Amino acid sequence: MGVPETMRAVRIAEHGGPEVLELTEVPVPVPRTGEVLVQVSAVALNNTDLWTREGAYGRPGDPRALSGWRGPVDFPRTQGADVAGRVVAVGADVDESVVGRRVVVDPAIYDTEGPDANPVGLMGSERDGGYAEYVTASAARVHDVTESPLTDDQLATLPTAYGTALGMIERGRLREGETALVSGASGGVGIALVQIARARGARVLAISSGSKIGPVREAGAHEVVDRAGDVAGQLRAAAPEGIDVALDVVAGDLVGEGLPLLREGGRWVVAGALGGYDVAFDVRRLYLHNAQVIGSSMHTPTHFDLLMDLARRAEIQPVVAAVFPLDRAAQAQEELARRGHVGKIVMHP
Repeated sequence: MGVPETMRAVRIAEHGGPEVLELTEVPVPVPRTGEVLVQVSAVALNNTDLWTREGAYGRPGDPRALSGWRGPVDFPRTQGADVAGRVVAVGADVDESVVGRRVVVDPAIYDTEGPDANPVGLMGSERDGGYAEYVTASAARVHDVTESPLTDDQLATLPTAYGTALGMIERGRLREGETALVSGASGGVGIALVQIARARGARVLAISSGSKIGPVREAGAHEVVDRAGDVAGQLRAAAPEGIDVALDVVAGDLVGEGLPLLREGGRWVVAGALGGYDVAFDVRRLYLHNAQVIGSSMHTPTHFDLLMDLARRAEIQPVVAAVFPLDRAAQAQEELARRGHVGKIVMHP
C-alpha cells in the first residue's frame, strides 16, 4: 500500500488547556535527506506533552514565562515524543532495506553527533511529533526492534519515560547492592526507575500513594512508603543506613527533607518537578558528606542504545495503563493530568 498524501494529526496552535488540541487533516511529511517516514502504530503520552501545551517550562531568569521545553514553540505544533511504528519510506542517502522494519524513534534532538551528546530539543516540542498517522525522523535515531517480543504499545512507552529513567540511573552511577530511592514511583518514569534499578541489583525504596502501593511493589520495589504520611520518617525506618542514590521526579520539599538521608558520597538525581521547582535545602548536607545533586534531562545516544537492547530482549515489561484513539487526545491528556493511573497512557492514530 502506498503512502497517502494527507493524514490526521493533533496539533496545538497556542498554549492553553486541553481545548487547544485540534484534530486536523494535514499533508503527510516528506522525509528529507537522511530521514525516514514512520507510520505510527502507537504514541505514548508524557508530562512533557502537558507542560509543552501549557507553556509551563519557563525561561532562564523568568520561571513563569510561557515556554516550551527549550524556548518558544513554533506553532502550529504536532505533539507526541514517543513513537513506535514501521518505516514506510526513506529520504535520500538512506538504505531502503529499512522499509518495513518495526522501529522505535529516539525523540531527542542532540547538541552534537557524539555518543554522549545531550538533548537540546524534543520531538513534539522543537519539531513535529507522533500525534499523527505519520512522522519523519532522522534515520540515525530510528532503532530496529522488529524481533522484540514487546507489543507496539509497550515499545511506545519507552523513549521518554524509560530513556529518562536510564539517563538518571546512569548519571547517578547506581551500582549493584546500593539502595535507591524512587519518588513518583507510580508514574511512567517512576515505574521505569523501579524496574531498571531492580534489574541493576539495587535495593529499591519507592514513594507512592496508598492506592498505588501494590502495583509499585509488583513492578519491583522492595519497599514502598506512603507519600501521605511522614515520608522522611518512613524512609529512615526502611533504610536506617541511608540511601545511596535518590532518583527524583518530584523535587519540591522532598529535596530538603531527603538530602540528610543520603549516605556518604550519595547522589540525588533530579529529572522533574512535580512537587515544585522552587527548592530549598541545607547546603552543608552536600559538602560535609561529599554528596551531589545532579540534574538529568532525558538520555544520551549511548543510554538510548542500552535501552533498545533491553527492549529487544524484553528485560523490561512496560505497564500500559490505558489506550485512547487519536481523536480523543484531549481526554487522554486529561487522564494523564489526573494521575490516577499506574504506568503509561498510549494513543492509536
